[in-house]
Amino acid sequence: MDWKKNIHILNFSRKLTVNTLFFLTPLYFLKIGFSGWQIGAIMSVFAIAPLVFSFPVGWMNDRLSIRRVIGAALLVLSLSLFGLTLNQSFIVMVFLFFGIGLANNALDVSTNSLYFKDESPGDINRKYGVYAFWLALGVAVGTLSAGFLIQYADFKVMFAAFSAVILFILVLVRDFGRETLSVISIKEYRLGLFNRKTLMFTLLIFIMTLHWGAEGTVYSPFLKSHFRLTSLALSFYISIPLFFLALSAFFIGMIRYKASINKRIFLAAMFFSGLGHFFMVSNSLYISFAFRVVHEIGDGFMGALIVLYISRLFEKKSIGGSSGVLLAVMTLGHMVGAVVFSLVGFKFGLHYPFLISGALLMANSGFGYYVFKKEAY
Repeated sequence: MDWKKNIHILNFSRKLTVNTLFFLTPLYFLKIGFSGWQIGAIMSVFAIAPLVFSFPVGWMNDRLSIRRVIGAALLVLSLSLFGLTLNQSFIVMVFLFFGIGLANNALDVSTNSLYFKDESPGDINRKYGVYAFWLALGVAVGTLSAGFLIQYADFKVMFAAFSAVILFILVLVRDFGRETLSVISIKEYRLGLFNRKTLMFTLLIFIMTLHWGAEGTVYSPFLKSHFRLTSLALSFYISIPLFFLALSAFFIGMIRYKASINKRIFLAAMFFSGLGHFFMVSNSLYISFAFRVVHEIGDGFMGALIVLYISRLFEKKSIGGSSGVLLAVMTLGHMVGAVVFSLVGFKFGLHYPFLISGALLMANSGFGYYVFKKEAY
């Protein structure tokens, strides 16, 4: 089997599991009696692991091995998911989500590294559009299937099923193609990271990822309380727009690469992503759902193009560690957003995080226009 197909299978499967936890697990935490600050703390710990380990994992991808990191990460992820079936203690949950965050981060960095280092010919919009499509499709299918598992069984059955999926992938998927390893100095990493072009882009994506914190803490509780949805209806509300996320990522692959067109799509996508977040707090379920679709379409375009932009920022030999640092910055945005939006949401109202994060995304599209005007990406 072609190694790229193996990457797509791996990415689909891990997003099916991890991002479903991201959207639906806050409901489980509320069910077993966790408070708002505890939910925010757990999701922040999920983000702390990537913050600390993104660069070391990327460095290992550049210098030691990508394949071994992927194997170890899949094992840790499967064991951590299974551990969720046995525990309801806050402290133990913190450690389990640290393990999930660490494993998922290692898989993020390592699969990205394999794709970034690949120099086979072809249109780069298509290359990264297909890559982002399988990531997004996993999230959509996982959230939908999880809704059925929760509705007709319970959360622990879902955790066990997800653990089994990852264990199956660990056994099945082995071939990831040829590894390109090099000896890279810290100075080379520093030169690639600490320059105007990279720093401006880094700030842009940090602001963009703040809204992930709202989605990982107050999204499902907001829908549950605002619209009185069942677990199954909730999963339909969340998962159907995610299929639009996947399709918009795939659509990027149908547009031949041109820097000016990509720039306009990226900025428009960020604005509409924010618009969708802002208006999904509508009291009408149908209007809220429509704007959620708008948000996910925007996120799908952005997701594919962010990966593409990162692939062009750094030299191939050092891109594992350098892209790991950018992933850490994105994770920091997620973590800050999780803490701030969970505190705001559970204290003042669950709709406020979406109003704030939506406004930030729309404002960030203006900053993005300035960034792209100053530098060519």
